[in-house]
Amino acid sequence: MTLMQAPRMAATAPQDEQPAARLSVARLKRVLWWLAAAGLLGIAIMLGWGSNDDGPPRDAAQSVGAAASSGSLLDRLTHSRSAPAVPAWSLSIDGAATTPAAPLQTGALRGSAEARLIAIYQSLRSGERAQALLDAQTLTNDYPNFQLAQLLYADLLAVSTSTPVDVGSLAPKNSAQAKQLAVLLRESQLRLQALTEVPKPGTLPSNFLALPPSTRNVIAVDASRSRLYWFKNTAPAGKPANMVLVKDVYMSVGKNGVGKFVEGDGRTPLGVYFITSILADEQLPDLYGRGALPLNYPNALDILRKKTGDGIWLHGTPTAQYVRAPLASEGCVVLSNPDITRLLEDADIRSTPVLIAQSLTWVDASRASAPLTAAVSHNDVASSAMPAGFHTSFAQWQHHRQTQNLAALRDAYSDKFFRRGKALSYWWPTIKKEATPQSRQTDITVVSWQDEEQVVVVNYAEQLKPNQASVNKRQYWRLEGNTWRIFYEGNA
Repeated sequence: MTLMQAPRMAATAPQDEQPAARLSVARLKRVLWWLAAAGLLGIAIMLGWGSNDDGPPRDAAQSVGAAASSGSLLDRLTHSRSAPAVPAWSLSIDGAATTPAAPLQTGALRGSAEARLIAIYQSLRSGERAQALLDAQTLTNDYPNFQLAQLLYADLLAVSTSTPVDVGSLAPKNSAQAKQLAVLLRESQLRLQALTEVPKPGTLPSNFLALPPSTRNVIAVDASRSRLYWFKNTAPAGKPANMVLVKDVYMSVGKNGVGKFVEGDGRTPLGVYFITSILADEQLPDLYGRGALPLNYPNALDILRKKTGDGIWLHGTPTAQYVRAPLASEGCVVLSNPDITRLLEDADIRSTPVLIAQSLTWVDASRASAPLTAAVSHNDVASSAMPAGFHTSFAQWQHHRQTQNLAALRDAYSDKFFRRGKALSYWWPTIKKEATPQSRQTDITVVSWQDEEQVVVVNYAEQLKPNQASVNKRQYWRLEGNTWRIFYEGNA
C-alpha cells in the first residue's frame, strides 16, 4: 500500500455507469501499485519510444502484458535507448497551433482540459517530469471526473516515489479493470493520434462541395479518430464562404461502432445530417450533459434503405464524467460538456450540416466556395469537386422548371421518389405547379455521400414568384445507372 490507489480506481471506474461519490483524502493515500506501470508504458508505446518504429503498433492488451516485465518505465519514456530526435509535432487544439519550440499559450490551456492533457504528454516527451506531475495534479483538481487525466496522474505519482515497485501487483485484479484500462489507453492513443494527423489549414472534408456565403457552420465527425471538427465561416457578409476550423475535439460514438441500421443496435449512423433544434440542459436528464443538438436521423436516404430508430443527437456528458469512452453511447455523438456548451452558444448552429463518416478525406476548402446558382449553362462547368455529371443534371432540372418542360422535368425524378410516405404520383401535381418561369433557387449548399452508391444532398432557398417569401428546401439525388435523379424533395 502506497500512494496511488484512489486515482487509479477513479480512472478505471466504469465510465458508462454512474460513479460513486468522490473519494476522501484519507482514501487517496491508501494505495496499491497495480496498473501503475501499464499506463505509462502505453503512453510510451503511443509516443513511439522503446519500440520498433517500422513495426505495427501494439494494442492495449499487449501494452498491459508488457508492463509486468518492465523496470523503470518513466526512464523508458524520457530516456529512450536510442535517444531519437523529438519529432516536429504540429498541434491544433481548440484553434491554437504550435510546435515544440512554441508551447501552447497558458490561456488556451486554462480553457481546454484536452490541451492541458497534451501539454503533460509534451513535458514527458521532453523529460520535464516535475512539470508533468504538477500539471497533472492541477488538471485532476480542476477536472476530478476526467478519468484519463486521473490515470496519468496516478502513473506519475507512482514513478515519482523512490519506493521499489512490486511488479507482481501491477496487473489488473479482474477482467472489468483490465477492460477499463484498455479503454483508457485507447482514448489516450486516439488523442495522441490527433496530434500527428491535424488537418492542414485551409482544408475541408471533401464531401462539402458547395457552401454559399450564407453558410455559418459545418461539422464533420471522423469516427475512426474519435474527432469532431467544427468550421465557421469567417468571411464578411456576402463574400464567398471562408470556412475555418475553430474546434477539433475528442468525441465518442456508439458502443457497437458506426453504421446504424436498426433501432437499438448501439451504433452511430453514417451520412449527411442536419441539426434540427437546440435542447438546453434544463430540458434533459443528466445523462445528456449540458444540452443536445438533435439530428434528422433517419434522413431520406436512411428511410429509402429502411433503416429504423431515431433520437440521434450531439450531446454532452453526465456531470460525474468529463468524457465517455471512445465507444460508449447508444448511437449518439457525445462531447465533453465544455465542448457541447460552445456549440450550444452559437446562435447560428441550428440547421448546420453534420457529416458523420468512418474517415474523412481533406481537400482545399476554396473549391467549396464557388457558388452553384441557377445561372449556369447545360454544360458541366462546375468545379472538379462535383461528381461527374451532377452539375449538368441540376442545371437541367432548373431549366426544365423555368421553361415548364414537364416531360423532361419528370425524367429528373426517380421512380422511387417519396415524401411523407407518398410516391411521386401523389406529389407530381405539386411539382408541376411549382414549375414556373419565375422560380429561383439561391443559397445552394451541396454535400455528397458515397458508400455503395453515390448520393448528393442539396439545400436551397426557393422563391416561386417575385416578391414572394422564399422557402428552405432539400433534395436528395442519387446516381441511377448513368443518370442523376431526385428521390426526395421537401421542405428543409
